[in-house]
Amino acid sequence: MRRCLWWLVFLCGIGSAQAAAPKTVLVLGDSLSAAHNIPVEAGWVHLLDARLNQMVPKWTAINASISGETSLSGRNRLPALLAKYRPEVLVLELGANDGLRGLPLPALRDNLDAMIRTAQQAKLRVLLVGIELPVNYGPRYRDGLRAVYAELAQSRHVALVPFLLEGVALDPALMQDDGLHPVAAAQPRVLATVWKPLRPLLH
Repeated sequence: MRRCLWWLVFLCGIGSAQAAAPKTVLVLGDSLSAAHNIPVEAGWVHLLDARLNQMVPKWTAINASISGETSLSGRNRLPALLAKYRPEVLVLELGANDGLRGLPLPALRDNLDAMIRTAQQAKLRVLLVGIELPVNYGPRYRDGLRAVYAELAQSRHVALVPFLLEGVALDPALMQDDGLHPVAAAQPRVLATVWKPLRPLLH
């Protein structure tokens, strides 16, 4: 009898541990999410992970972002990342490097669309994060890039952050000397921009 009770307690403990395992948000992005030239713990994804860990039930953030990542390289990496981390939510922040290199927008759209479809087929919820380019890229290309995110969010029915650096990019005090990456002090603002549309995906 005692042995049966011991096994019952043991099995209940296993069940409780499994139930308490945190769910995962996978962030797939470029240098804007990889804490470029700032301490990793100051980056917005690290700040997101700290916030998620305070939730009940608990969540965690996995940062799979790489500086220099393009939409094509992200597309190639995504299946292995999904298999490894088995997330419930994907935050997809790619396209800035495509834009800065002036790569064809139809190719960017195709790559982002493929990643969204891959995630949705795996039953993930998706947050698509857009980016804006400097004005010297011209209105046609800049408007086209903006439209890629908006149209994909609408057609694939995913949540959207239109511009990751909203309220940050035009403030020199919040940007690094390269004019492209936010300083550490700006990272809470970046997180706030992402958090608003991300939070409903966690429930």
